[in-house]
Amino acid sequence: MAVLTYREALNRAMTEEMEKDPNIFLMGEEVGHYEGAYKVSQGMLAKFGEKRVIDTPISENGFAGVGVGAAMVGLRPIIEFMTWNFSLVAIDQIINSAAKMNYMSAGQFPIPIVFRGAGGAGGRLAAQHSQSFESWYAHIPGLKVLAPYTPADAYGLLKTSIRDNNPTIFIESEVLYGSKGEVPEGEFLIPMGKSDIKREGTQLTIVSWSRALMYVLPAAEKLAKEGISVEVLDLRSIRPLDEEGILASVRKTNRALIVEEGWNVAGFGAQVAYQIQKDAFDYLDAPVERITQEDVPMPYAANLEKLSLPSEEKIIKKVREMLK
Repeated sequence: MAVLTYREALNRAMTEEMEKDPNIFLMGEEVGHYEGAYKVSQGMLAKFGEKRVIDTPISENGFAGVGVGAAMVGLRPIIEFMTWNFSLVAIDQIINSAAKMNYMSAGQFPIPIVFRGAGGAGGRLAAQHSQSFESWYAHIPGLKVLAPYTPADAYGLLKTSIRDNNPTIFIESEVLYGSKGEVPEGEFLIPMGKSDIKREGTQLTIVSWSRALMYVLPAAEKLAKEGISVEVLDLRSIRPLDEEGILASVRKTNRALIVEEGWNVAGFGAQVAYQIQKDAFDYLDAPVERITQEDVPMPYAANLEKLSLPSEEKIIKKVREMLK
């Protein structure tokens, strides 16, 4: 297998799909001549030219709307938001146009569009640039929402998203762009709605996704040294959700902890907890627990940002409490 960074895996996925289908194009701020704010589109302008790698003005509402219109007439846009925080400017286009057009047109206008970019906290980017929007967009019928953690998952899921005929919200973590991992040689696709067990365990299931796994997996390793066996389930796909995968793990371990980077109130972990108590209640030996970001806007100071987010220490403490 090749070892790629997360950004290289995304680049490879987009490049391969654009080579196969001339209807696919990439559009967003700085995706062309600057080669992407996070260098995800490096080399793509030189390869595909300005008609297919399109630099836009700073107008998310404008270029998101252009993308939806292009999808309506048969093109397959990839719209990059510099960060998902800026998608708020375009939220009307995403929710009231992209998500609903196929339904409202009785299937006359499929919307094969991918909205992608960095989500969650970066590193001292403060309150307006550090938000997790999985639960916001997963709330909307008509949208698919993905949040991969590894380069391999990012590659396989992005290719699947580009080929899908529905609007997809593809949330990457800024912190993960430089992370490395094995990506199989040759093409492979990962289906939406399929979670992945990142670590096998028997005593407790931790359900997580995206950057939060940076805390979960090291915590599980440290707990293993104490003789505590934790299973780590990476959702990867937020909507559609792999309910059976979650339930199968919880029925095996009899305990569930959900760790997410977003806020607690109406966070997506609440939906996961609902599914567990609804369909695996008789298997639970302890209440379902959650670890989330603290219920405050993200602080700018590095020490306060760290306190606000989930951490290995918080996870280890909670697991010990749940196993008493």
